[in-house]
Amino acid sequence: MSDKLTHFDEQGNAIMVDVGGKESSKREAVAAGIVRMKPETLKRILDDEIEKGDTLNVARLAGIMAAKKTPDLIPLCHPLSLSSVRIDFHSDTSLGQLEIRAKVGVTGHTGVEMEALTAVSVAALTIYDMCKAIDRSMTLDEIRLIEKQGGKSGHWRRPEEN
Repeated sequence: MSDKLTHFDEQGNAIMVDVGGKESSKREAVAAGIVRMKPETLKRILDDEIEKGDTLNVARLAGIMAAKKTPDLIPLCHPLSLSSVRIDFHSDTSLGQLEIRAKVGVTGHTGVEMEALTAVSVAALTIYDMCKAIDRSMTLDEIRLIEKQGGKSGHWRRPEEN
Protein backbone atom coordinates (compact mmCIF):
# COMPACT_ATOMS: atom_id res chain seq x y z
CA MET A 1 0.00 0.00 0.00
CA SER A 2 1.31 3.44 -0.93
CA ASP A 3 2.01 6.03 1.75
CA LYS A 4 1.47 8.83 -0.78
CA LEU A 5 -1.89 10.63 -0.70
CA THR A 6 -3.16 10.83 -4.26
CA HIS A 7 -6.08 13.25 -3.87
CA PHE A 8 -3.82 16.33 -3.74
CA ASP A 9 -1.60 17.99 -6.32
CA GLU A 10 1.89 19.39 -5.69
CA GLN A 11 0.40 22.64 -4.31
CA GLY A 12 -1.89 20.80 -1.89
CA ASN A 13 -5.08 21.37 -3.90
CA ALA A 14 -7.74 18.66 -3.90
CA ILE A 15 -7.93 16.72 -7.17
CA MET A 16 -9.87 13.74 -8.47
CA VAL A 17 -7.40 10.96 -9.17
CA ASP A 18 -7.05 9.98 -12.84
CA VAL A 19 -8.00 6.30 -13.01
CA GLY A 20 -8.23 6.22 -16.82
CA GLY A 21 -4.95 4.34 -17.19
CA LYS A 22 -5.81 1.69 -14.62
CA GLU A 23 -6.80 -1.80 -15.69
CA SER A 24 -10.51 -2.52 -15.47
CA SER A 25 -11.15 -5.47 -13.17
CA LYS A 26 -13.79 -7.05 -10.97
CA ARG A 27 -13.74 -5.36 -7.57
CA GLU A 28 -15.69 -5.99 -4.39
CA ALA A 29 -15.81 -4.45 -0.95
CA VAL A 30 -17.53 -5.47 2.28
CA ALA A 31 -18.19 -3.00 5.08
CA ALA A 32 -19.99 -3.39 8.40
CA GLY A 33 -21.31 -1.38 11.29
CA ILE A 34 -23.35 -1.92 14.44
CA VAL A 35 -26.43 -0.13 15.71
CA ARG A 36 -26.66 -0.54 19.49
CA MET A 37 -30.05 -0.05 21.12
CA LYS A 38 -32.26 -1.20 23.93
CA PRO A 39 -33.05 -4.92 23.52
CA GLU A 40 -36.78 -4.10 23.46
CA THR A 41 -36.20 -1.72 20.52
CA LEU A 42 -34.44 -4.43 18.57
CA LYS A 43 -37.25 -6.86 19.36
CA ARG A 44 -39.78 -4.37 17.97
CA ILE A 45 -37.70 -3.98 14.80
CA LEU A 46 -37.43 -7.75 14.31
CA ASP A 47 -41.15 -8.23 15.03
CA ASP A 48 -41.98 -5.46 12.49
CA GLU A 49 -43.67 -3.38 15.21
CA ILE A 50 -42.13 0.00 14.41
CA GLU A 51 -44.86 2.53 13.60
CA LYS A 52 -42.95 4.05 10.67
CA GLY A 53 -42.91 0.69 8.84
CA ASP A 54 -40.64 -2.22 7.98
CA THR A 55 -37.40 -0.82 9.40
CA LEU A 56 -35.00 -3.39 7.94
CA ASN A 57 -36.37 -3.21 4.40
CA VAL A 58 -36.43 0.59 4.44
CA ALA A 59 -32.84 0.62 5.79
CA ARG A 60 -31.81 -1.92 3.14
CA LEU A 61 -33.23 0.26 0.35
CA ALA A 62 -31.65 3.39 1.84
CA GLY A 63 -28.26 1.65 1.94
CA ILE A 64 -28.55 0.51 -1.67
CA MET A 65 -29.56 3.98 -2.80
CA ALA A 66 -26.72 5.54 -0.81
CA ALA A 67 -24.13 3.25 -2.42
CA LYS A 68 -25.34 4.45 -5.82
CA LYS A 69 -25.16 8.10 -4.71
CA THR A 70 -21.72 7.96 -3.06
CA PRO A 71 -20.02 10.32 -5.57
CA ASP A 72 -22.74 12.90 -4.82
CA LEU A 73 -21.87 12.74 -1.11
CA ILE A 74 -18.07 12.21 -1.08
CA PRO A 75 -16.52 14.91 -3.28
CA LEU A 76 -13.58 13.01 -4.80
CA CYS A 77 -15.26 9.63 -5.41
CA HIS A 78 -15.63 8.57 -9.01
CA PRO A 79 -19.11 7.86 -10.36
CA LEU A 80 -19.34 4.10 -10.89
CA SER A 81 -21.77 1.79 -12.60
CA LEU A 82 -22.21 -0.63 -9.71
CA SER A 83 -22.95 -4.22 -10.63
CA SER A 84 -24.30 -5.26 -7.21
CA VAL A 85 -25.17 -3.99 -3.74
CA ARG A 86 -26.31 -6.33 -0.99
CA ILE A 87 -27.25 -5.31 2.54
CA ASP A 88 -27.65 -7.95 5.27
CA PHE A 89 -28.56 -7.67 8.94
CA HIS A 90 -27.48 -9.87 11.86
CA SER A 91 -29.04 -9.35 15.26
CA ASP A 92 -28.12 -10.15 18.85
CA THR A 93 -31.26 -9.48 20.84
CA SER A 94 -29.63 -10.14 24.22
CA LEU A 95 -27.13 -7.31 23.60
CA GLY A 96 -29.48 -5.09 21.62
CA GLN A 97 -27.09 -5.09 18.65
CA LEU A 98 -27.93 -5.04 14.98
CA GLU A 99 -24.98 -5.54 12.62
CA ILE A 100 -25.28 -4.16 9.10
CA ARG A 101 -23.11 -5.63 6.32
CA ALA A 102 -22.89 -4.22 2.82
CA LYS A 103 -21.24 -5.98 -0.10
CA VAL A 104 -20.71 -3.89 -3.22
CA GLY A 105 -19.38 -5.02 -6.59
CA VAL A 106 -18.24 -3.36 -9.78
CA THR A 107 -16.14 -4.07 -12.85
CA GLY A 108 -14.14 -0.91 -13.31
CA HIS A 109 -11.03 1.17 -12.81
CA THR A 110 -11.41 1.93 -9.10
CA GLY A 111 -12.63 0.19 -5.96
CA VAL A 112 -15.94 0.34 -4.13
CA GLU A 113 -14.82 0.68 -0.52
CA MET A 114 -16.47 4.09 -0.14
CA GLU A 115 -19.71 2.79 -1.62
CA ALA A 116 -19.83 -0.08 0.88
CA LEU A 117 -19.03 2.23 3.82
CA THR A 118 -21.65 4.74 2.65
CA ALA A 119 -24.26 1.99 2.33
CA VAL A 120 -23.66 0.85 5.92
CA SER A 121 -23.66 4.41 7.26
CA VAL A 122 -26.93 5.42 5.62
CA ALA A 123 -28.65 2.13 6.52
CA ALA A 124 -27.64 2.76 10.17
CA LEU A 125 -28.86 6.36 10.02
CA THR A 126 -32.16 5.14 8.59
CA ILE A 127 -32.63 2.70 11.47
CA TYR A 128 -31.93 5.52 13.91
CA ASP A 129 -34.42 7.80 12.13
CA MET A 130 -37.16 5.19 12.12
CA CYS A 131 -36.71 4.26 15.79
CA LYS A 132 -35.61 7.49 17.50
CA ALA A 133 -39.08 8.16 18.88
CA ILE A 134 -38.81 5.05 21.08
CA ASP A 135 -35.04 4.93 21.71
CA ARG A 136 -32.91 8.08 21.46
CA SER A 137 -30.03 6.25 23.18
CA MET A 138 -29.15 4.25 20.04
CA THR A 139 -25.55 4.50 18.88
CA LEU A 140 -24.00 3.88 15.47
CA ASP A 141 -20.69 2.13 16.04
CA GLU A 142 -17.74 0.38 14.43
CA ILE A 143 -18.40 1.37 10.84
CA ARG A 144 -15.43 -0.20 9.06
CA LEU A 145 -14.13 -1.85 5.94
CA ILE A 146 -14.05 -5.63 6.37
CA GLU A 147 -12.61 -6.72 3.04
CA LYS A 148 -11.74 -5.53 -0.45
CA GLN A 149 -10.79 -7.49 -3.54
CA GLY A 150 -9.52 -6.57 -6.96
CA GLY A 151 -7.39 -3.88 -8.46
CA LYS A 152 -3.66 -3.33 -8.23
CA SER A 153 -3.54 -3.75 -4.44
CA GLY A 154 -5.32 -7.11 -4.64
CA HIS A 155 -7.06 -8.70 -1.67
CA TRP A 156 -7.19 -7.21 1.82
CA ARG A 157 -9.15 -8.45 4.83
CA ARG A 158 -9.37 -6.94 8.32
CA PRO A 159 -7.37 -9.40 10.47
CA GLU A 160 -9.80 -9.59 13.39
CA GLU A 161 -12.86 -10.39 11.24
CA ASN A 162 -13.92 -13.99 10.72
